[in-house]
Amino acid sequence: MTSHVAPVASTPALDRAIADYLVCLRVERGLSPATIAAYATDLRDFAAVLGARRTGPGWDASPEAATAYLAGQTKRGLAGSRGLAPTSLRRRTAAIRGFYRFAFGEAIIGVDVASRLDLPRQTRLLPETLTVEEVERLLEAAARPEEPPGAAIRARAMLELLYAAGLRVSEALRLDREHLSLDGGFVRVVGKGDRERLVPVGDVALAWLDRWLGEARPVLLAQHHVLLQRGGPLFLGDRGRRLARQQAWAVVKAAAARAGLADRVSPHTLRHSFATHLLDGGADLRIVQELLGHASISTTQLYTHVTGERIRSVYARAHPRA
Repeated sequence: MTSHVAPVASTPALDRAIADYLVCLRVERGLSPATIAAYATDLRDFAAVLGARRTGPGWDASPEAATAYLAGQTKRGLAGSRGLAPTSLRRRTAAIRGFYRFAFGEAIIGVDVASRLDLPRQTRLLPETLTVEEVERLLEAAARPEEPPGAAIRARAMLELLYAAGLRVSEALRLDREHLSLDGGFVRVVGKGDRERLVPVGDVALAWLDRWLGEARPVLLAQHHVLLQRGGPLFLGDRGRRLARQQAWAVVKAAAARAGLADRVSPHTLRHSFATHLLDGGADLRIVQELLGHASISTTQLYTHVTGERIRSVYARAHPRA
């Protein structure tokens, strides 16, 4: 007897269910637009792959469609493969599992698929950090000689702030003028999950930010006839609007190339270096957690492994019988 294999369920039903789930993420769970966009990309790829298959269990009939899809994403290095990196595979699995949990809870499907989907084990890569001397080289290389003075001051002020406060680049670019207190020496940051924190800013960074606000930023606003309500964005692009993420990346990468650190630096490298240098200097782990805006201490603890590696390296070099 030949077994009958049912055709894949119609993709319109899957597409509608995905659309409903994304609305739920936005309206009920209040996730950020960036997170929702990432989930949408993951789920639409899932739907597209299922729609291209001629045979197999329907997405709503059993866990097989989801597990087969995820298994296909792990085949990295094979010819024609689009296999995902472990971190991307974990996020995609989380997106699909969350979707199935929603679909079962809303009675869109009658099978609890989510309970059969396990998240891949999370790989914890040690963050790339710079030495204090390398950070100083990077900051000194922030301004390009051929740049207008205003752009050079902006580049230095932004990099100084990223390192002084350990900000994510997205957090720095979302800052408005009123979020920075030059007199108080701190910046008010809204991070992931809309968690707000006050972060001290050192004197060197404050001096460069003062130059940017007093010398360069007003000239840029006047050149482009920009009238701001309240303080407006802290960092402005060349047209007087809020500095774009791509522009900030370009500033960091150009400085890294001039400092001879091109392959090792991204905007997040300054954040990693900020945390590592604080711990090297004896800062309490809980304080560093607060400064970074981590919801969990386990995320911050990753930096203790970095400092531990440094301790072992110094010991190996310095001890006569190491």
